[in-house]
Amino acid sequence: MLRPWAAHWIAAMLLCRAVAQYSSDQCSWRGSGLSHESHRRDVEQVYLRCSQGSLEWLYPIGAIIVNLRPNTDSSAAHGAGLHVCIKPLTYSQGSHVYVERAGDLRLLVAETEQAQGTVHCFSLAEGALFVEAIPQADISRRITAFQYELVPSQGSGAHMYPFLQPGLVTCKPCSDEEILMAVCTSDFAGSGFFRGVASGTNDHSSAVATMSRLFRQKSKVFVWGGARGRSWGGRVNVPSQCGVHPGGDEYLLTGCVHFGEAWLGCAPLYRDFLKLYIRAQKAGTNPCQIDTD
Repeated sequence: MLRPWAAHWIAAMLLCRAVAQYSSDQCSWRGSGLSHESHRRDVEQVYLRCSQGSLEWLYPIGAIIVNLRPNTDSSAAHGAGLHVCIKPLTYSQGSHVYVERAGDLRLLVAETEQAQGTVHCFSLAEGALFVEAIPQADISRRITAFQYELVPSQGSGAHMYPFLQPGLVTCKPCSDEEILMAVCTSDFAGSGFFRGVASGTNDHSSAVATMSRLFRQKSKVFVWGGARGRSWGGRVNVPSQCGVHPGGDEYLLTGCVHFGEAWLGCAPLYRDFLKLYIRAQKAGTNPCQIDTD
């Protein structure tokens, strides 16, 4: 529903100054409201063209519209089949975050909710992010900050994305093809053991894992044990339906990293994976080669 003052914000877009004081690398944006303190009704346009990044708005005044698009020529570039998920940083304050389309605003995250660091998602086809500063006399120590990710709404891996449908993430055995592909394309892949289960939520638990082999890792969620250590250690979020069995069997651990946290994907017993990998290697059907020695 269009709020009574929203039309004034939309009209103000046509009056925005051409030069905005901000820094952007197309994935992340950092700016300051002090650049237009004398024009408190200013609305700045921000364009980000990456699948993930961050925004940090110091001393928020007025409003900014954040246009998110993946850097691709496909139909996804226009928002088809994509969702946006944002995670406010716990110190974020000073603004409300809305979804805006043609002047219609829908509240996504109120300022009072941001300290919880909860992930909020919406379909990219719904519109852009409208970040509105809360008018106040003292804007010192006010920073609005969040991370974002663009994720497919459907297709391979969508059912394992933990934030689109909380509590509905399925836990099913991966097919042979999915396991072989997971080793090649996951954010992390290695062999190791579950050492224990830390605190979690109704939707997932946090498992402590160590890996003796690390085939690939995009983000440093697993850390080498040091001079005396002979393994990588870290934590992996596991859907509650899957369960974790600490100690004993060695697993192939694969998965994705979302907002700096590892989420478990395909995780067969390592000995079963080795049989599958060797069989596919002999048949020449492996999508990639890894060192299993």
